[in-house]
Amino acid sequence: MKGNMREEPGPIPEPSVPIQHTEEEEALIEFHRSYRELFQFFCNNTTIHGAIRLVCSQHNRMKTAFWAVLWLCTFGMMYWQFGLLFGEYFSYPVNLNLNLNSDKLVFPAVTVCTLNPYRYPEIKEELEKLDRITEQTLFDLYKYNCSSLLGAHNRGRRDLRSALPHPLQRLQAPPPARQARSAASSLRDNSPQVNRKDWKIGFQLCNENGSDCFYQTYSSGVYAVREWYRFQYINILSRLPDGSPSLEKDALDNFIYACRFNQDSCSQANYSHFYHPMYGNCYTFNHKNNSNLWMSSLPGINNGLSLVLRTEQKDFIPLLSTVTGARVMVHGQDEPAFMDDGGFNLRPGVETSISMRKEALDRLGGNYGDCTENGSDVPVKNLYSSKYTQQVCIHSCFQESMIKECGCAYIFYPKPQKDVEYCDYRKHHSWGYCYYKLQVAFSLDSLGCFTKCRKPCSVTSYQLSAGYSRWPSVTSQEWVFQMLSRQNNYTINNKRNGVAKLNIFFKELNYKTNSESPAVTMVTLLSNLGSQWSLWFGSSVLSVVEMAELIFDLLVITFLMLLRRFRSRYWSPGRGSRGAHEVASTPSSSLPSSFRPHPTSPSPAQPGPAVSPALTAPPPAYATLGPLPAPSGFTEPSSSACDVGEP
Repeated sequence: MKGNMREEPGPIPEPSVPIQHTEEEEALIEFHRSYRELFQFFCNNTTIHGAIRLVCSQHNRMKTAFWAVLWLCTFGMMYWQFGLLFGEYFSYPVNLNLNLNSDKLVFPAVTVCTLNPYRYPEIKEELEKLDRITEQTLFDLYKYNCSSLLGAHNRGRRDLRSALPHPLQRLQAPPPARQARSAASSLRDNSPQVNRKDWKIGFQLCNENGSDCFYQTYSSGVYAVREWYRFQYINILSRLPDGSPSLEKDALDNFIYACRFNQDSCSQANYSHFYHPMYGNCYTFNHKNNSNLWMSSLPGINNGLSLVLRTEQKDFIPLLSTVTGARVMVHGQDEPAFMDDGGFNLRPGVETSISMRKEALDRLGGNYGDCTENGSDVPVKNLYSSKYTQQVCIHSCFQESMIKECGCAYIFYPKPQKDVEYCDYRKHHSWGYCYYKLQVAFSLDSLGCFTKCRKPCSVTSYQLSAGYSRWPSVTSQEWVFQMLSRQNNYTINNKRNGVAKLNIFFKELNYKTNSESPAVTMVTLLSNLGSQWSLWFGSSVLSVVEMAELIFDLLVITFLMLLRRFRSRYWSPGRGSRGAHEVASTPSSSLPSSFRPHPTSPSPAQPGPAVSPALTAPPPAYATLGPLPAPSGFTEPSSSACDVGEP
């Protein structure tokens, strides 16, 4: 029976023993069990200098602390330098590169104006009426009769001033407050002032309903009369019909007596015409619309533009134009001629020689500078048929503000739409009040035009230097004037004040190009970071990877420790330690009979099937991991649950 008992039971499964990995085995993913183990591994195997000293001197705490403090300080200094390098990079500094080039140059555009506002036939009667009112105003204010100057007739003097709004008036100025006499005041008193009065000259301007008014005043009568006449002239000029004003057919021949470029005569295809309200007829040579642009292959006065101009003011407006000569401006082919901003005057009877030198500037946009490539990203519409420039944008911005605030367009600037009218006090009664208010806001940048209009990234400019000489000379003036009178109908009494000569040429064909480039690029930044890393730790890019690996291992170990703590506190398997504890605390009477513990005293064997030892739940034996022998006096049952299937 015992022999049968040794053969009948099946094999008892052996408990699983944890597999002990040897040092030769290689794991796909391996993490350290503690921070200390990870730190020791890193210090023993890293290529960063100084880290191994933290492990080698672990038996000497003073050395360990010294090297730890030194290592941390070095690490902090390196990252402080890193911060400075990144701060310099994100400040986007630029370098200015100067290049000197030499090549054939495109001759710039040259605009010449007569300085003689034209009396159009369409508004000739209104201008004569304005002259008579001005004559009466000057007589009432200054007792000066200017009928010989203006050519007006003395008729109806007393009733003329009421015909125009905004008459010129004499205003009483408040007396200055008395102050203690000082050295500065005595110095001012010693400066002689001719005809100093306690009143000013100006004209009144009011808003639409007349609730707000102010006086546009001037301390000088010359400026007051000229500005008032200019204001009235703008209103008359705005009544001209749309389209090109009617001009004389021989207007160019009456202004330009001779024109040569590179020793060749100019033709009508070399210039274009436009009219300026203050400077009269203007002619632009070498404009972008010309078929062939002029090229300069040699420097010098003989290889440029030479003009002989008529400077006599025939049928001129003396109260509007107070200078004689001509107005000249040098600019790019695709740029409008702003004669007020960049022009200069020619003196009659003088040969003016202008030498030029070209300069180009290329700015960096984006993060490196506040500039625009073509003005498409500027919130101001370009009203000129030209490329973007800062002056184009500023004038367009003011015109937009003028139309928005005053309801009409300023005649000096182009209109955005055809349905917009130029300002005229017959249709827009308070436009003068609005205009002068806008001028103050514009000068203070309250309109935001100087903020909106950014500089262009590419700018071409011309540096000018002038030389003057008397022309024609005393010995040659006789035959020069004879030739001009025979060929160009040149008949004036004062010969020298009626002509002027202009020469414009390149001083040299060398031109400068100033270009910006990033001072700190990404390559420079990486090089500087590597230099700092090598300086403080003497390591390379692979050492950076080791640091990244250390940080990754720290994060993984921290995550695993937190996960283990979470599982031990908030989660356990169905038959874990909590389930075993519940089974141990359950009374034996409530357990099934097959799981109840047997009494310690032996009981006589009963006939019947043998009971399996596994169902009797013997007490666990911790002395051995092998199969346990049956207790003494225990008689194996005749049958068990494991023997049911046996014959």
